[in-house]
Amino acid sequence: MVKLKAAILISGRGSNMRALVAACNEPGFPAEVVLVISNNPDSSGLEYAKEAGLTSHVIDQKGFPKRAEFDAVLDSVLCDHKVELVCLAGFMRILSEELVNKWRDRIINIHPSLLPSFKGLNTHTRVLQSGVSFSGCTIHFVRPEMDDGPVIVQAAVPVHSGDTVENLDARVLAAEHRAYPLALRLIAEGRVRVVEETVKIDGAIAPADAMLNPIEES
Repeated sequence: MVKLKAAILISGRGSNMRALVAACNEPGFPAEVVLVISNNPDSSGLEYAKEAGLTSHVIDQKGFPKRAEFDAVLDSVLCDHKVELVCLAGFMRILSEELVNKWRDRIINIHPSLLPSFKGLNTHTRVLQSGVSFSGCTIHFVRPEMDDGPVIVQAAVPVHSGDTVENLDARVLAAEHRAYPLALRLIAEGRVRVVEETVKIDGAIAPADAMLNPIEES
């Protein structure tokens, strides 16, 4: 099997990186992680990458006052390792329009909300303040605008009465660790197409039922 060559970009602990690596280590998974890149030399995820035997590279953003300079080095490293798909996993840096367009439909990102709602930072705080009954996560193709682009996979989780940011974060994170590997697998299998900025997935169906929140106690 010829596997899709994926790079994972991180800035911190890399929990979604771990989920992707675990999936890629499963027999028959159609992708492999060939590179981990961090813009933060103190990222704890780098230690995990080392322990997992993964090739890692640090591009310290502090050494690049101009975004174009950073992105040029990033692009060069990705090309040197023959990367075919870039997975942003807690990568806390906005990529330039030039780089995003060069890698169009070859960069995916995960965001802890049901996009297009709650783009940006402090997502869980804003979700709880809004009073909505559901939150979740979204994996999408990256576009120059922040947290924008065709949606590949979404997972919904309920927002409970009395939830804290920590409670909701844990619930969404568990969904992220299932949804991100699914998105990677679908892409690696060649089943994902972008048609007029909408994702079409061959051989996939949507769930038939709806979730209600809240439900009455029986």
